[in-house]
Amino acid sequence: MKRLLTIQDISCVGQCSTTVALPLVSACGVECAVLPPAILSNHTGGFKSWTFADLTGELAKVEAKWVEHGIRFDAFYTGYVCESHIDPILSIFKTCAERGAIRVVDPAMADNGVLYAGFAADFPSKMARLVDGADYILPNLTEAALLVGEKPKLSGYTKGELESLIAKLHSLGAKNVVLTGVSFSPDELGSAVSDGSTVQYDFNPKLEKMSHGTGDVYASVFAGAVLRGKTALEAAALAADVVCEAIKATDDGHWYGVSFERAIPFLVQRLSGSGF
Repeated sequence: MKRLLTIQDISCVGQCSTTVALPLVSACGVECAVLPPAILSNHTGGFKSWTFADLTGELAKVEAKWVEHGIRFDAFYTGYVCESHIDPILSIFKTCAERGAIRVVDPAMADNGVLYAGFAADFPSKMARLVDGADYILPNLTEAALLVGEKPKLSGYTKGELESLIAKLHSLGAKNVVLTGVSFSPDELGSAVSDGSTVQYDFNPKLEKMSHGTGDVYASVFAGAVLRGKTALEAAALAADVVCEAIKATDDGHWYGVSFERAIPFLVQRLSGSGF
């Protein structure tokens, strides 16, 4: 069994970040270890206020114990992190990696044209340090534009513009780019998957209902599927299908998160042919 370490906050309520990653990566048949660099009472989307406990000072202590015990990981998956967490994360990448360990970076910092609350305007340049050397990065359109220093467009990208944006992301050091939120038609939504030489696309019918946490669901399933031997395109397609199932299963009054729990049987069934 492969062992993956996810490094992202714990939002105690909100169906996002670690509370999504741990069950979904586990459902993929991958051992999921966690390292929360911060704890929030709830996520920052839609809530009027939240608590934030920064655990930066604990990260090096945890790393030291893992080195002492010889604990290593086959993969790393990072999500919502702050600037103070980046140096400790990069150190863990070096000291706690099995040979050939992969890095999946979800640069969770922005959406709908703006940075998340609490991030300074220069934060994308800090996040770019995690992108450099990553095996897979999974930005949405806003995050991708900010990473390369461009003003985000909410819609209207041509294929040429998207592939130019992807090339710029590769120039930051990303080996594979999975760009989400891609659409060339009002009836579809999907992703562009690039290995640096070829760009492939995957689309699903667009759902009108939106939910918080869908990016975390996508990234978690993607990371787990890659560890199960899926190609980037296969993992992206599976992740998108699980997100769609979760959105459709989310009650209309459930505003603060996506009911990914109801999509876990679908995920397990889709992976069952691979053998656990």
